[in-house]
Amino acid sequence: MDQSKSLAPPQAAVRPVRSLLHGENRVDEYAWLRERGDPEVTSYLEAENAYAESILASTNLLQESLYQEMLGRIKQTDLSVPYPDRGWLYYSRTTEGSQYRVYCRRERDVPGAPEVVVLDLNRLAEQTSYMAIGAFAVNDSGQWLAYSTDETGYRQYRLQVKDLETGEVLPGVVERAGSVAWSQDGQTLFYSVEDESKRHYRIFRVSVSAQGLGESTMVYEEEDQAFSVQVHRSRCGRWLILTTASHTTSEVLLLPADRPMGQWQVVVGRIPEIEYDVAPHGQTLYIRINDTGRNFRLVRTLIDQLGRDGWEEVRPHDANVMLEGVDAFESHLVLWEREAGLPEIRILPLTGEAIRRLSLPDAAYDVSPAPNREWKTHLFRFHYESLLTPPSVFEEDVFQRDRTLLKQTEVLGDFDPTRYRTERLSVTASDGTSIPVSLIVPAESDAGPIPLLVEGYGAYGIPYPLSFSSTRLSLLDRGLGLASAHVRGGGELGKAWHDAGRMAQKDHTFDDFLAVLDSLVSQHRTTKDQLFIEGGSAGGLLIGAVLNRDPTCCRGALLQVPFVDVINTMLDASLPLTVGEYEEWGNPHEAESYRWMRSYCPYTNVREAAYPAMLVRTSYHDSQVMYWEPAKYVARMRARRTGDAPLLLVTNMGAGHGGASGRYDRLREIALDYAFILWVLGASSSLASGTCSDTSAMTVS
Repeated sequence: MDQSKSLAPPQAAVRPVRSLLHGENRVDEYAWLRERGDPEVTSYLEAENAYAESILASTNLLQESLYQEMLGRIKQTDLSVPYPDRGWLYYSRTTEGSQYRVYCRRERDVPGAPEVVVLDLNRLAEQTSYMAIGAFAVNDSGQWLAYSTDETGYRQYRLQVKDLETGEVLPGVVERAGSVAWSQDGQTLFYSVEDESKRHYRIFRVSVSAQGLGESTMVYEEEDQAFSVQVHRSRCGRWLILTTASHTTSEVLLLPADRPMGQWQVVVGRIPEIEYDVAPHGQTLYIRINDTGRNFRLVRTLIDQLGRDGWEEVRPHDANVMLEGVDAFESHLVLWEREAGLPEIRILPLTGEAIRRLSLPDAAYDVSPAPNREWKTHLFRFHYESLLTPPSVFEEDVFQRDRTLLKQTEVLGDFDPTRYRTERLSVTASDGTSIPVSLIVPAESDAGPIPLLVEGYGAYGIPYPLSFSSTRLSLLDRGLGLASAHVRGGGELGKAWHDAGRMAQKDHTFDDFLAVLDSLVSQHRTTKDQLFIEGGSAGGLLIGAVLNRDPTCCRGALLQVPFVDVINTMLDASLPLTVGEYEEWGNPHEAESYRWMRSYCPYTNVREAAYPAMLVRTSYHDSQVMYWEPAKYVARMRARRTGDAPLLLVTNMGAGHGGASGRYDRLREIALDYAFILWVLGASSSLASGTCSDTSAMTVS
């Protein structure tokens, strides 16, 4: 990799900040990078961007080729599946050349009814480089839309109300807004707001009229900094639901939707380490709760007789099956479960019929609810996709047991699923635990080891999705394979799987990932010289910790908005999310928590070693992992590492945690990531077209 004509790598100034914690003298040489808005900080980030651009200048044609390939697979002008809601059909559409969606509706039972534009994000984004929609709720009469937008990527939303009959936005704005819910009268709006640390801590009520938003009244305040609040309306329409929750404990309050000025009623008082949520069914309440086991059970009771003595168990706790959620409809319940690492859908008719599991076609897949706004319906919609199946929307008739494919995302070009092969592997970790691994490779890859990109996350009990990606085809068509390591700390195998990879057990997450890498190499599926690893956010912590433990484990690494400065962030309770995160990572002010965090914190443990090629991405307006974490990490890495492998920091100066908001801008980011991988591998020019299936053409420089 010839870097002789590139700029010199930036060297961040060393300004040590010293502290003493639990008897250890700590030094942070780059704490000054926290000074957001300081011209020197901006200059450093821009210098890193310029350096990365110069290093990757030789890949510009490849980046453009990748971008055009990925763009060529997308149906740029497209329409989502319309969903019914109180006399209307709602949908969104995209138009070629436009970055964002346009949200629309038309009258449901009027043939040829004209389209009504509800919200055009392209118009809202005309004066900004970033645009994201948050809340989107129409009142019962269909006249007013409560919506919120973020114009920076900091996930700080501004709430407004639009009159859908006149097209005018009503006077009145709510800053720092979160969840919203309309009362039954359609004139009272409830909403949450966040504090300076981005914790949603208050619920307000406001009257809405043609004159705008009235004076807001606070109806609830959560004083415990570990808890956040949200509000929503039940599908049956009869109840407003206020939920306050930490990572391990929750509490729910109910209010009749036709009595917005009434008093909220607690369902179950707050009990440490007990989580629950509710699905109202008229005057009956279904409660999903983990009081008898970590994987939750389902009970029901009458709302006017709340109290644990009157509970009737509907579905008992199962140590092998995680009950992830419950949707209530007039005639049935939909249970979202996870078994053997895969999501399942079960239908529970309320007519006395037996529960049944929906059959799903692939051996490994991802499934989730589609918009299901109607209460009185026997039809149920869900999203389905797999590593080889493009995103699809199905509609199930729960009583006739008929299923209709309403839409499958069209992949343009020469997409042929038979050209690829998927596998589900099991890797044994150092303590004997079996770690699931999902793999997709070119179908003709049996001849020997191939370049492989391995992804991981392993935090918050969140399963790593087995989703389809048309952009991924650009790597597969160049002879690369992709794997997802479902390590402990995630939610693939229930709450116990999460527990085994958090707090004092966090080392399991890193051990599992290294075991997966070792297994893939020992099975001759790849070699260390062909192996890349990737993780984002908490997954970036995973990658950073793994690289410190074994810098020779791979050829290159991609860290997306990585949470790498764990100790310094968790020491600062003023930062967004910190206090609530104590239940995931621990509190380093406590000696025991500090001890285990000290052992793996990526920034703390950067050492003198020959690290592999690295591309680190961050966003200036990220509110979840502040930009300075990756910036400090790269600065320390430059100062301490040995060897000359590429180390690049790319900062999106106009985005947040999710990167670019525009769909075309996002493709550009992915094209750069893929070009980096191919460049580090020393890909020959024949791979630029994406038609080479012979991985021997991928030479290592």
